[in-house]
Formats: sequence, C-alpha cells, structure tokens
Amino acid sequence: MKPDASPTARALLALELIQGSPGITADRLADKLGVSERAARRYVGILRETSIPIESVRGPHGGYRLGRGLRLPPLMFSATEAIGLVMAVLDGHHDAGDPTDPVGSALGKIVRALPDPTAAQAEAVRRTTAPAPDRAAARPDPATTTALVQACSDRRRVRIGYRTEAGSEWLVEVDPWAVVVRHGRWYLLCWSHATNARRAYRIDRVREVTMLDDTFSPPADLDPVAMLEEHLAVGWEYDVEIVIDAPVDTVARCVSPVMGLLEPLDSETTRLVGSTSNPVWYAEQLAAIPAPYRIVRCPELQETARLLGQRLLAAAGETDAG
Repeated sequence: MKPDASPTARALLALELIQGSPGITADRLADKLGVSERAARRYVGILRETSIPIESVRGPHGGYRLGRGLRLPPLMFSATEAIGLVMAVLDGHHDAGDPTDPVGSALGKIVRALPDPTAAQAEAVRRTTAPAPDRAAARPDPATTTALVQACSDRRRVRIGYRTEAGSEWLVEVDPWAVVVRHGRWYLLCWSHATNARRAYRIDRVREVTMLDDTFSPPADLDPVAMLEEHLAVGWEYDVEIVIDAPVDTVARCVSPVMGLLEPLDSETTRLVGSTSNPVWYAEQLAAIPAPYRIVRCPELQETARLLGQRLLAAAGETDAG
C-alpha cells in the first residue's frame, strides 16, 4: 500500500485481508498494510463505523473475522458488462452514468457492493462528473469485439460482414491476427483472403462475425501496433515524398508513423515516404515540423501546402511574395 493512501482505501484493504484470512491478528494485519498495529486497529474501527460486523476473538487462535451480519452480494457480470468494463479501461468511456449501458450497469453493481459511505462518494463522482466526449472515438459493440478477440486467441478464421464509410456492405473471410486500440478507434489487424493481402478493419464497422473451422498461424514476428501504424501509412490515394533538413532521429520525434516511413539520406537530411487521401491534414502535420522541408512528390499536396502558407501569412499580417 502506498504511504499516501487514504484511510478509506486502507480500511477497504483491511476488509479484503480479513475476508481472505479469517482470524488474522492485529500485528499481521498491520504488517500486510505496512502500518503500525495501532493504525491497523483504527482501520478496523473505521469498518465497524460503517456497520460492517468485524469480530475480535482473543486467544492463540483468535484475531479478526467477519461476523454473521455481513452480506456482500456476489458481483455477477454478464459477458457484455465484463467486456464493456475492459474496453472502458482501455480507451475511456463516457456512458458510465447510464444504468442501461453495459459499463454503467457494471459500475452500478460495484457501487452497490461497497460500504455505504464509500459507495456514496463513488456514486457522487459518477453522477456529477461530465467528461468531454472524444469525438474521434468510435466504440464498437462489445459482443462483436469479444467474438473477434476470441477468434484471435483461438487462431480461427472468421467471416465478417463489413460496412464501409460510404455505406457499401460486403462479406470477407479473414485470419484475425490481433485487435488494436489506437486513439479511441478499434481495429482488427488481419489477413484478407479476398485480396490476399494484409488489412486493418474498423471494428465499429463490422456488422457480423461467423467463426469458421479453418485455423491459421500468425506471422512469427508480429508486432500488431507497429504493423497497424505501417498499414495506415500506405495505400491511400496520393503518394507523397518529403525531404526534411534534419537528422532522422530528430524528425522521428515529431512525425507520426501514419504519415509514412522515414529514412536518412545523410546525417543531416531525412526522407519521408508515405501516402494520403487528405492533403489538408497532411499539410497541417508537415507545418508542425520544426525544420525546413521540401515536397518532392505529390502536386496535390504541394498546392494544399501553398494555400495553407498563404493563410498563415495572411493571419500574421504578411502578404505572399510568390
């Protein structure tokens, strides 16, 4: 237990220790909590003040144990609630106050199992906190995510129904390698048998999952995060090549992997090769690089960068000298 833990947190840990070790003595409890024996007795007193019946038994086989009056309800989570809680921890969740939402329902069960004073504090936080929503996040259905994670674990091929951003729908058989969370979006990194190529599908756009009998072996050197970043940097509409007047180590600290691959031309110059379907976004990312650079390839990006430069000059009260 950390030395700055609150008395309530220590009291709850004391309750857990007493539940797990009926008859635990004050000196053993103090040792487990990392406090003095006097402090351990004080935390037992805090628990008794919240109507938790803790009995003290004297003698060589005595110690603290829970009395008959305590009825802690078992926390029985549904699969959807359990997966929803895990997903909430991984990427944040903004429906925790909604009792009809899987995460809100599961949190409600946890709160009801806490001692009244602690539950009141937790419920107040849940009721009054208003987190700003992440508008870029796209949370998938927990049941769909569970099926895909299970397929990855079992190394079973699946057939997925997918809907693109434009609204097109189709079925495809894939070998699911990994589920990756990136900036609030969930991706299935897989091998597509329709295109015979690596693909990354947004899980929030997966409409159905069917487990198939075929099995597979993922790449031996699979690094899901690095492979997803690399995949998101290629295959877009416009091919891009940038030469940056800075060492590759310096550039790597301010260029996202999804912009493309970096390679040193010499000790002071770096080349960035990638692709994009959004020249405006790409030009804005380039403008944040703290070094001179030249757009060698991609007329669309060159034009976008020129217009962006004019806007920045106008904002600063300057004029474009051409």
